[in-house]
Amino acid sequence: MSDSVLPLAMAALTLTGILAGYRIGMVLAGAAALFILISDLPVAYFNLLVSRIYANVLSNWLLVAIPMFILMGLILEISGVAERSLRAAQRALGGSAAGMGISVLVIGVLLAASSGIVGASVVLLALLALPRLEEAGYDKPTSAGLVASSGTLAILIPPSVMLIVLGDQLQTPVPAMFAGAIWPGLILVGCYGLYILWRARKLPPMTNVDRVPPWRLLVDLGPLLALVISVLGSIISGLATPTEASGLGAFGAVLITLIYGRFSVAMLMEAARKTVITTAIVLFVMIGATCFSAVFKGVGGDDLVEAGIMAFGSDPYTVLAVVMAAIFILGFVLDWLEITLILIPIFAPIVAGLDFGNGLAGRDLLVWFGILVAVNLQTSFLTPPFGFSLFYLRGAAGDRLTTPQIYRGVAPFIALQVAVLVALILFPGLITGFSP
Repeated sequence: MSDSVLPLAMAALTLTGILAGYRIGMVLAGAAALFILISDLPVAYFNLLVSRIYANVLSNWLLVAIPMFILMGLILEISGVAERSLRAAQRALGGSAAGMGISVLVIGVLLAASSGIVGASVVLLALLALPRLEEAGYDKPTSAGLVASSGTLAILIPPSVMLIVLGDQLQTPVPAMFAGAIWPGLILVGCYGLYILWRARKLPPMTNVDRVPPWRLLVDLGPLLALVISVLGSIISGLATPTEASGLGAFGAVLITLIYGRFSVAMLMEAARKTVITTAIVLFVMIGATCFSAVFKGVGGDDLVEAGIMAFGSDPYTVLAVVMAAIFILGFVLDWLEITLILIPIFAPIVAGLDFGNGLAGRDLLVWFGILVAVNLQTSFLTPPFGFSLFYLRGAAGDRLTTPQIYRGVAPFIALQVAVLVALILFPGLITGFSP
């Protein structure tokens, strides 16, 4: 039997199972178990999987930050604190059509930095911002693209669950990943903002805009900004580990609800229940991916992938382009978590062994690569047909938007993300120049 048959069959079976709608964790773990039995791997390989699950997932203290950051975001969402901040930003910046568009983008950044939950951000922005954008004169595709892309910033701007998982897979410090993502995130926001200003240049001024005094804006946004700064600042400065800072963030979110009089035991229990469900899903996928990765390498899958990439040439930037193209294309049909857990353990050693001539090596090289992957994976939330942000937006918008309008609206924002990705490849200092 050819050395390439088993890994290709394993990859095909896994992709078919995922696209068929089966649970991702079950598909990954099931494929691993099946190919242990039909390959020449010893049955004792099951013992190796158990030890890897324990070492990589169950005893990994870094992963404790995931449920805590999820809890922080859910508390802010369910309590209504995030909605209050959105309304405050709209009143402060919504005096013109351009201002209304920028206010949606600004609150998307605040939601990203305070919650890191794409679904919550997109749904909240859709419910509150779409009617106001329509009043401001924006066409429906532009409104859809702005809401979807602004909400999707939650997966890139720290504290981000995706960056925690990427840091774990790349064996790089999470503070370095967080610091490396700040400028790319801000550059992406700036590109979005310029596009919105260009789209709003001919729109008429808005009428019947509620004005609020500056002190009111400080009251509505101040505590949330303080929470974001304290969490990120403690991580990047080294005062706290990501795990410790995530606990600080969850506790700070509870304090904010108390300040605004939004705290209740029922709210806290609902947030805790949703946190348990979301965390269980994430960890179940991680366990399945750990099994899949070990078996895929055992049947020669990593060698096959490396040979396939090198077939395009051994030039480092050619290899990087092939890797980025593969991640981008898979983003049309797979979720970021699946791509990260399945492909990054295979791609990372290949990239780590290359010399790009940009002075990066070791940790800095992997941080650079990790942020490139993160920016690339962000597009998977916007690319049809399986972009999660598109589903969230379609469900929240109801009859206000059609699916073709959403697809047309996100296309310019996807192009902007690709342009930013190219800039980050050409100018790695935008990522590594600010790492601790």
